[in-house]
Amino acid sequence: MNDIIIKSKEIKLDQFLKWANIVMSGGEAKSLIQAGKVKVNGEIEYRRSHKIKTDDIVEIEGFREKYRVIKN
Repeated sequence: MNDIIIKSKEIKLDQFLKWANIVMSGGEAKSLIQAGKVKVNGEIEYRRSHKIKTDDIVEIEGFREKYRVIKN
């Protein structure tokens, strides 16, 4: 599991994917999310603006790693 440190209380899902270097652009994040390839805490999430908070787990279809959000 990869721990990703965020500086704020929460972060939008699409911004998190860029912050964690999972995707290179907002367009790539949007495509992954809208295609149903992103899970937050085990549930598929289709909203780019979904708020990710401390201890949330993000999974990407096709990636072996899981990403846990931790607060700095």
